[in-house]
Amino acid sequence: MRRLAVLSMHTSPLAQPGTGDGGGMNVYVRELSSALARKGVTCDVYTRRWSLELPDVVMIEPGFAVHHVDAGPPCPVAKETLQDHVAEFTESVIEKMTDPRQAGVDGEAGAQAIHANYWLSGLAGHAIKHRLGLPLVSTFHTLDRVKAEASPEEVESAEPGRRARAESEIIGCSDALLASCSVEVDQLVELYGADPTRVEVVPLGVDHAFFSPGDRAHARRALGLGGAGPLLLFVGRIQPLKGADVAVRAFSILSRSIPSAKLLVVGGPSGPRGEAEVATLHKTVEELGLVESVHFVPPQPHELLSTFYRAADCCLVPSRSESFGLVALEAAACGTPVVAAAVGGLTTLVKHGRTGYLVEDGDADAYARFAAEICTEPFLQAGLGAGGVQMASDYSWSITAARLRRLYDHLTSRTLVEC
Repeated sequence: MRRLAVLSMHTSPLAQPGTGDGGGMNVYVRELSSALARKGVTCDVYTRRWSLELPDVVMIEPGFAVHHVDAGPPCPVAKETLQDHVAEFTESVIEKMTDPRQAGVDGEAGAQAIHANYWLSGLAGHAIKHRLGLPLVSTFHTLDRVKAEASPEEVESAEPGRRARAESEIIGCSDALLASCSVEVDQLVELYGADPTRVEVVPLGVDHAFFSPGDRAHARRALGLGGAGPLLLFVGRIQPLKGADVAVRAFSILSRSIPSAKLLVVGGPSGPRGEAEVATLHKTVEELGLVESVHFVPPQPHELLSTFYRAADCCLVPSRSESFGLVALEAAACGTPVVAAAVGGLTTLVKHGRTGYLVEDGDADAYARFAAEICTEPFLQAGLGAGGVQMASDYSWSITAARLRRLYDHLTSRTLVEC
C-alpha cells in the first residue's frame, strides 16, 4: 500500500478543533495522515474549499497533502445543507485523483484505496469506489441513530432518517468499517446490520510528545492562573451533545463545599444550537453567581491543550454520546483524572476507580461528588493520574497507523464488496 485518498468533506484537518465543525475528527484525519505518511503511505486529504483564498494544495509534510476541492460556494456552509453539494465534491475529487499530473506529483502512482470520514464523505466514497474500482474504508465518527437516541435536538437533517439511510448504504458498500472501540462495533451491527466480519476495531491515538505529565504549578503559571484552589476543566465544542451545561451544574454543586475551586470551559460554539448554548451557559453562570470562578476560553491549538490538562486537577467529560472520547484519552495521558459520562467509547477509556470515574445519566451531583474526592484527596488524585498515564501508554498514532496500513494492504488484494 503506497497511496491513500482520504475524504474529509465537511471539515479540514487544517481547521481549528473546538469551534465550528472542527473537533476530534480534525485531529484524527491530521494525526493519522501524518503517522501514515511517516510509515510510507502517501496521504492525499480531500476537503471542501470554503474560501477563495485557499490554495489548491497545502503540503503539510512529505507524503501528506491537503487538497481543497470545489463543492458549493467557496464560503462556510452549514453542515446540515452540505449533502446538496456531495455530487460536486465527488466529481471534483475524481478529477483530481485521475489527473496524471496530480497522481505523479511526488513520483507515486494513484491512490490504491479510499478512506472516508463521516457520512457525507462516505456518500462520495461510495460513488468513487465504483467509478475507480478502489476499496472503501469508512470511519463514521458519529452515527445518526446513536445521536438521535442521546440528543434528538442535535439530529442534523430536517428529513427524518435521511442521514441514517445514507449511513446504511455506505455501511453496505464499505470493504472495511473502522470502529474506535467494541461499543461502536455493537452499534454498527445492532443498529445498522453491519457485517461484523468487515468491522475492524482501530482505536484513536495520542501524541505523547505533547500529551504527557508535567508540573501543575508551571502549567498554571503558563496559563496565567493564580490562586491555589482546585481547577476543573471542560474541553470541547459548545453544543448540547457535549454536556458543558452538566459541567457547570456540577461545578456549582462542588463550589459550595470548595469555594476556592475554578472551572475552565475551553471551546467554541458548534452546530445549529451552538450560539444559543453558549448564551445559555453564560446566563446560567451569572444566575448561579459563578462569574468569578467559571472562565470561558476560546478554542486552542490542539498541541497547547496539554498545558490546560496539566494545569487541572480533574477533567470533566459529560458528553451525552461519544464514539471514542479523545479528550478523556489526552487528559489521562497528561496524568489528569477524568470524570466522564458512561457512554460509548468513554466506557472503554475511563477505568472506574482506576483512572477516573464514570457517571450515569448526566447526574450533576455524581460529577460533583467524584470531582470533589479527586480535588481533596491528593493520594487518590495521584493514583488515578498514574493509572491514566499507564492506560494511555497503550494508545499512539503510530500504533494506529501501523494497524491501518496492514488493513489497507489486505484490502487491496481482495475482491471488492458488491452493493
